[in-house]
Amino acid sequence: MDLLLMLFSLLVSYLTFKIWKRIDSKRDQNCYILDYQCHKPSDDRMVNTQFSGDVILRNKHLRLNEYKFLLKAIVSSGIGEQTYAPRLFFEGREQHPTIQDAISEMEEFYIDTIEKVLERNKISPSDIDILVVNVSMLNSTPSLSARIINHYKMRDDIKVFNLTAMGCSASVIAIDIVKNIFKTYKNKLALVVTSESLSPNWYSGSNRSMILANCLFRSGGCAVLLTNKRSLSRRAMFKLRCLVRTHHGARDDSFNACIQKEDELGHIGVHLDKTLPKAATRAFVDNLKVITPKILPVTELLRFMLCLLIKKLRQNPSKGSNVAQAAPKAGIKAGINFKTGIDHFCIHTGGKAVIDAIGYSLDLNEYDLEPARMTLHRFGNTSASSLWYVLGYMEAKKRLMRGDRVFMISFGAGFKCNSCVWEVVRDLNVGEAKGNVWNHCIDEYPPKSLLNPFFEKYGWINEEDDPDTFKIPDELM
Repeated sequence: MDLLLMLFSLLVSYLTFKIWKRIDSKRDQNCYILDYQCHKPSDDRMVNTQFSGDVILRNKHLRLNEYKFLLKAIVSSGIGEQTYAPRLFFEGREQHPTIQDAISEMEEFYIDTIEKVLERNKISPSDIDILVVNVSMLNSTPSLSARIINHYKMRDDIKVFNLTAMGCSASVIAIDIVKNIFKTYKNKLALVVTSESLSPNWYSGSNRSMILANCLFRSGGCAVLLTNKRSLSRRAMFKLRCLVRTHHGARDDSFNACIQKEDELGHIGVHLDKTLPKAATRAFVDNLKVITPKILPVTELLRFMLCLLIKKLRQNPSKGSNVAQAAPKAGIKAGINFKTGIDHFCIHTGGKAVIDAIGYSLDLNEYDLEPARMTLHRFGNTSASSLWYVLGYMEAKKRLMRGDRVFMISFGAGFKCNSCVWEVVRDLNVGEAKGNVWNHCIDEYPPKSLLNPFFEKYGWINEEDDPDTFKIPDELM
C-alpha cells in the first residue's frame, strides 16, 4: 500500500512538474517592446504644398488637367505642411535618381534611429540576436540588413531577415517573424527596422492611376527594440497579445489592386487600381473575422450573434439583396463594439479616406481617430512605419495606461491586411516620453483646422475648368 501511495505521489509530482514547466516555458515566449524610435528628418527636408506643386511642375509629361488633378489630391489628402521628402527632390533630381541616393536616404534614417534606441536603453549592437529589416521598394546588394550589420559591427551569428515588397503592412509581418523566433529561442533581443525608400521610386509619367502615389508618401522610419527576456519584462512598454495576417494574393483582383509596373511609355510606377477599396475592405473583413474572437469579451460576441440572428429573422429577402448591393458604396459597418476589448486604435495612415473608412467600419469617434489623422497631417504616409508614429502620438498625449490594449491595423499590396493587439505593461502617461518624435510639437496638436492653406489661396483648385482653357497661376510658375 505504501509503495502504491509513493508511486502515485511520484506520478502526481511528475505531472505537476511537466505542467509547471510547460506554463513556465510559455513565459519565455512572450514578445515585449522595450522601446522604439521614430525618425524625424532634418528641417531642410521639409515639404509643403507649394514645394509639392513645384516638384509636380517639373514633370514635363503632365498635361494641365493632370497637374490640376494632382494638386486636388494633395490638398484633400489630409497631409499637412511639415512633412519630409528625400534630398534629391530639393536638388531637382527626382526623375534621375542614383542607387547612392536611395542608400544615403536609408543610412540617414537607420543611423539616427538605431543609435538613439540602443543608447537610450544602454544596449550594445553586439547584444542584438535578431535583426529584421523591411524596406519595400529598395533591393540593394549587399542588402540593407547587411549594411546595418557592417555599420554596427554586429555578431556573426545574428539571425537576420531582409524583407522587400511587403508594402505598408510590413511592420506587423516583421513583428510576426520575431514572435515566432521567440517561441523557439529564449532570452533574445530583436531589432526591427522599418522604412520606405522614396528616392528611386518617383513616377515621371502621366498615367493617373500611377501619379497618385507621388502625392501620398513621405519620408520616415522607425527602429523597434523587442525581447522575450523575463529580466527585462518590467522595463518593457508593450506586450504582444495576438497577431493575425490575412493575404488575398490568390484573388486576381486583389493581387492587381496595387502593383508596380511600367506605363505605356516605359515609366515605372505603382498602379493603384479602381478595385483597391473593394480589395482592402474584403481583406479587412476577413482579418476581423479571425482576430475579433481573440480580443473581445464573450459577452460582446454573444450580444453581436444575438443581434445578427434577430436582424436576419426580421430581414426582407428582397430588401436584403438591395442592401447588400449598395454596401460597397456606403461602406461596411462591423456591427460590433470593439471598445469592449480595445482602448486605442492605431490605424495605418494610408490617407484620409482609409482613416475615415476604418473609423466608419469600427464605429469610432474623432477621439479614436485623432492619432491617425494627426500623424497623417504632421508626417504623412510613411508606409510601414506609420503605425509607430501613431503610437508615438498616443504616448506623447499621455493616453497609454497600464493594462490598456492597442489595436494596430495595416494594409499592404498583395493584397494584405495585418493586425495585432498590444497590451501596455507599465504606465506611459507620466513624465515626458523620452526620444518621442512628437515631443517638439505635441502641444500644437490637434490644430484648430486641418484645412490645407491652398484651399483659401487658390480657389481654382475646385473649379471645373475646361482643360483646354485652364492656366496655371503665375505664382506657381
